Amino acid sequence: MSDEFDRHVVVLPKEAAGLRLDQALARALPQYSRAKLQAFIAAGDVRVDGRGARSRDAVFGGESVCVAAKIVVDNRVSAQPIPLDVVRSDRSFFVINKPPGLVVHPGAGNPGGTLQNALLALDPALARVPRAGLVHRLDKDTSGLLVVARTLAAHGSLVAQLAARDMGREYLALCVGVMTSGDTIDAAIGRHRTLRTRMTVRTDGRAAVTHFQVEQRFRAHTLTRVQLETGRTHQIRVHLAHIGYPVVGDPVYGGRRRIPAGAGATLLSALTIFRRQALHAARLSFKHPSTGRVVRSEAALPADFAALLKALRRDVIANEDAE
Repeated sequence: MSDEFDRHVVVLPKEAAGLRLDQALARALPQYSRAKLQAFIAAGDVRVDGRGARSRDAVFGGESVCVAAKIVVDNRVSAQPIPLDVVRSDRSFFVINKPPGLVVHPGAGNPGGTLQNALLALDPALARVPRAGLVHRLDKDTSGLLVVARTLAAHGSLVAQLAARDMGREYLALCVGVMTSGDTIDAAIGRHRTLRTRMTVRTDGRAAVTHFQVEQRFRAHTLTRVQLETGRTHQIRVHLAHIGYPVVGDPVYGGRRRIPAGAGATLLSALTIFRRQALHAARLSFKHPSTGRVVRSEAALPADFAALLKALRRDVIANEDAE
């Protein structure tokens, strides 16, 4: 880790009169959280009209404020040239279509070969942005869209949108069982009391809301379109399993494999070889960090998921003909 500084000089507007210094700076420099600005002030890295200041100091308007913003450059994660599917990009962000099997962050058992390593090779300047700009994550075996912030300002904007539930995230999930209709699942999620690598529905957990609708029914499965209102760990997988329709192939929450009666060899093979959760982040929308215009992206299903759906559709047709 090494330290660098971005230096800013701002003149506080008259409209800031009466605010605390940290509040006024949070409005003037939205790329930094209020907590981060308070840390700069406490460290003596903020000067108001050439003098030291405190976060609680009142603002009158018209003050010249110099901020030496300490930027932590993270050199612990190395850049690795891993191919990435960049759906769209500009100076503020990348939208990445993550393949199944790619871990997002380095961690125990995955020190390298992750999306974060790949991003640092794609754009070395991401070392100056927290977690190489990753704003949200997908599980290793979930495919689909992620947004990556390329600047601190973009990171602040996108994180705020995620926290305010203003970022649209839509998934396709193939579930075990035939659903009659869509619904909303409003059930808090927390860490399992004994199996600490799992999440579960529990009354003392964190609020979690998932909306889903039926996209297509098969003889023993349902393709659903899922919208996330919150973003808890494993939320879709936990919620769908909780209501009795676990995601196909889910090794943690999925339970036993479901083979419809009379299934042919093609479907039996497709269900047997599909060894990951059938979950894909298909659509993503957010407000552009600079312009405020809505950015929308869409990613097609990966080949293995598409092949499984093709087998299920053929199974439906084959059994209709048999009748």
